[in-house]
Amino acid sequence: MREIDGKLMMLLLPTEGRIVPQLAVHVDFLREYAKLQPPIQKQTDAALKKFTEHTHAGLHLEKLTNMRDERVRTIRITDYWRGVVLAPVSGDRYTLMRVMGHDEAVDWARRRLFSVNEVSGVLELRDVAMIEQLSSEVIPTTTDLLFAHVDDGDLARLGIDEQVRRLARTLSDDAALEAVEPFIPVNQYEVLYGLATGMTVEQVWADVVAPRIPDEPIDQDDIVAAVERTQGRIALVDGPAELLELLDKPIAMWRVFLHPSQDELAYRPSYAGSAQVTGGPGTGKTVVALHRVKHLVTTRELPARSVLLTSFSRALAEALERDLETMLDADERRAVAVLNVDRWAMGVVRAEHGNFTIAEDDQLLERLNADGPFTATFLLEEWRQVVLANDVHTLDDYLVAPRRGRGRGLTKRQKQEIWPRLDKFAADLRRDGLWTFLTVADEAARLVAARPSPPFRHVVVDEIQDLHPAQWRLLRAAAAVGPDDLFLTGDPHQRIYGNHVSLRRVGIDVRGRSAQLRINYRTTAEILRWSMRILGDAAIADLDEGIDSLTGYHSALHGEPPEIAPVANAAREAEDLALAIEQWREDGVAAEDIVVVARTFPHARTIAKELGVHGISTTELRTGNPSPDAVRISTMHGMKGLEFRCVAVVGVGKRSFPLQKAVTPVAEDPVRHVLDLQQERCLLFVACTRARERLRVSWSGAASDLVPAAG
Repeated sequence: MREIDGKLMMLLLPTEGRIVPQLAVHVDFLREYAKLQPPIQKQTDAALKKFTEHTHAGLHLEKLTNMRDERVRTIRITDYWRGVVLAPVSGDRYTLMRVMGHDEAVDWARRRLFSVNEVSGVLELRDVAMIEQLSSEVIPTTTDLLFAHVDDGDLARLGIDEQVRRLARTLSDDAALEAVEPFIPVNQYEVLYGLATGMTVEQVWADVVAPRIPDEPIDQDDIVAAVERTQGRIALVDGPAELLELLDKPIAMWRVFLHPSQDELAYRPSYAGSAQVTGGPGTGKTVVALHRVKHLVTTRELPARSVLLTSFSRALAEALERDLETMLDADERRAVAVLNVDRWAMGVVRAEHGNFTIAEDDQLLERLNADGPFTATFLLEEWRQVVLANDVHTLDDYLVAPRRGRGRGLTKRQKQEIWPRLDKFAADLRRDGLWTFLTVADEAARLVAARPSPPFRHVVVDEIQDLHPAQWRLLRAAAAVGPDDLFLTGDPHQRIYGNHVSLRRVGIDVRGRSAQLRINYRTTAEILRWSMRILGDAAIADLDEGIDSLTGYHSALHGEPPEIAPVANAAREAEDLALAIEQWREDGVAAEDIVVVARTFPHARTIAKELGVHGISTTELRTGNPSPDAVRISTMHGMKGLEFRCVAVVGVGKRSFPLQKAVTPVAEDPVRHVLDLQQERCLLFVACTRARERLRVSWSGAASDLVPAAG
């Protein structure tokens, strides 16, 4: 495997002068391969290895009759299983498209036609028979058609060919568009979906089409060239060794298949300043961050530990480090320090002040002797989200400090009453040698900013939505302002810790250098559609004093709808969950690919104990070196940044979700009450969108008001 322009691309090379079959692997092949039982996977490996080692690969392929596309073949894996292969008219480039049962493979192959898009030059696949049938049979029942606002010229400019345009002109609503998705080329569906969700023609061109435009002229008869430029859907492999390496970890395929929109952001030669990439769950933001690090260390001379790769939690930083190890060689790896923000901040402060003690929330609340209309909880959050967030040190500063994210307004007189309490509270903490993670970050920011030069040249930050302004001040001080200083990725819709920030107020300017990813490559459309309804209609604040939107956000995958499982009591919930887990295991899902998620640790541990009664072995997700034979148990907070084949979310009944102590009473602060409820929605949204294939949501008694109805 080699790299071209710093991009992760697997190339084809001759072996010792022999002409051998050259392979490309389609993303759908890997998805289906990952679901096969291990014995069938081994037989698939053997069949493909034999195929790649044979000088006359065509001898292994079966040509079918009555084909729409004469280039489609099948390869025998077992008596039942077949691989579907796109064979070249000339040469030895073969593309592995699908792995399916014999009859299904034959039917699939006979209905499909491959072509080259005249605008982007990518390889396209369509179900010609179904498109023709739908175009002739569907009669619009309304004159208010879905794409009436877009003329044929714009559709053609966006790469929608005549056949798909005819079908698009019959569609009346979003449901009709989703119904035809399986039959039309993926890249054309992405264009239509963007237009249907309110994106302008110009936005769709910039976000969906332009990143695919090749530098060279497009030959619509050159399938081989189309395969090579279909980045994001096809990987090219160099012989059997690399093929087997790819098949060894098919679930990690999204790290190989960079979509053109991701690639353009990760491998842009340089940004004039700080850059930001946002997007919904599963859109590959973390992948983009990792590849941005790879670009930085492979395109410039950098000393050791001159790039900081960071996130808000230790678990996420450890996951980033594991992934980075697979992408960089030893010399490149030395240029990167991977630390979560708190760990770095504590190291900076400890070097200056020695060891210190972190105070727990209960200790902090005891020190805030609340009386009158302001509770200790209110005062603690006022200190965190206003005083610390805005680096406030005097009453005058407090009187004019913005209160973004604070629901309850305060008069000048109330602020004058509150300030002495908060000022004394902070002074007492300093006197007693007590710190919080945020005061550590605040002090670390001061210490780093006072250094003669910043400690890093480049900083790459993942999951930016959960960082506090004090942590942002530290990150701003970490690298000098200039080209490629900060590269930020995250999703405000996944904000689960209540921190609200304005990047501009902490000295970070991303204007003109912000982009949004809109295609989910992890969660099926069926799971995503249901999960999106959890968020409700409330506007979500972005990180730059605006509103974040998921317009155009959709999944590239399809599968089973979520299983919504209400029951009468908690014992029955655990019993039914055990049966569901047993079924997943029988379907070939490894225990380590299954997670059970609850709102709190006590509830998670109760469920784990009850599952044990039913013979289901479990282990907490945060446990080091967990057994591969145990189902994972986690809280909703613990699921951030992770993914599993099967996710079971439990205990989302009216009595237990949202968590009562996490929501400000409406009588105390009605605005904060709404914001807290939205944070609980985001938390449930995060948990549900960790599922790649199957999502199960259960509760006993009445459902929580935050859980959408089935359908």
